[in-house]
Amino acid sequence: MATDDWSGVHPQAIVDPSAKLAKNVKVGPWTYIGPGVEIGEGTEILSHVVVKGPTIIGRNNRIFQFSSIGEECQDKKYAGEPTTLVIGDDNVIRENCTVHRGTIQDRGETRIGNRNLLMAYVHVAHDCVVGDDAILANCATLAGHVTVGDWAILGGGTMVHQFCRIGPHSMAAGGSIVLKDIPAYVMASGQSAEPHGMNVEGLKRRGFGKDTLLALRRAYKVIYRQGLTSEQALEELEQRFADIPEIAPLLDSLRKTDRGIIR
Repeated sequence: MATDDWSGVHPQAIVDPSAKLAKNVKVGPWTYIGPGVEIGEGTEILSHVVVKGPTIIGRNNRIFQFSSIGEECQDKKYAGEPTTLVIGDDNVIRENCTVHRGTIQDRGETRIGNRNLLMAYVHVAHDCVVGDDAILANCATLAGHVTVGDWAILGGGTMVHQFCRIGPHSMAAGGSIVLKDIPAYVMASGQSAEPHGMNVEGLKRRGFGKDTLLALRRAYKVIYRQGLTSEQALEELEQRFADIPEIAPLLDSLRKTDRGIIR
């Protein structure tokens, strides 16, 4: 049989008897599926992939060759506890990606949502949370405990420090080193990353209207152009823009930060 002419589990794949594979799951040759793994309907795992559990993978995902999914983490405190990786639906995980399970020192779970694209060589460390519709370009690296919001984009080679929060609809340019939180909607670049306006073009593509974009630009100026502390900026934004629903993610970025926001 040719290596690309197969359906179901290829005879040269190794699947532990305790693994749970739904119908229409495709597993390529020389792939290993370990115990404690659950894979949802329609997911395709190509050749030379290692998937270890406890890991739950949803529907219609594609995982490309030489990726390592659900391996134990690199945190030196990890002592073999049965922590978890959960991956949602319709994700594409390209070649040589590494996604590790969580630690009991945090939530005990690494989580990736739906419709995300992880390009080649992306690393998602323990206890990270990636939302929906995010793009992590080639060689983007998330340290432990990082949160990436919906529709966020991390350019190639972006490195994110542990415990940072990447806000929804934000964007980091390629090669950025992110040491503090990037608020929602904000574009960032540099080593270390600094703010460079709102991600206006991305928001237009996602249907944000002119009035909303104008409000977001004004909110950006409150945070970055008036010399206010984050606490002062949050207070002013709550007073001026609380009735605009799209401002809520920006307010959350200021409320929930532990490391502070990029400046």
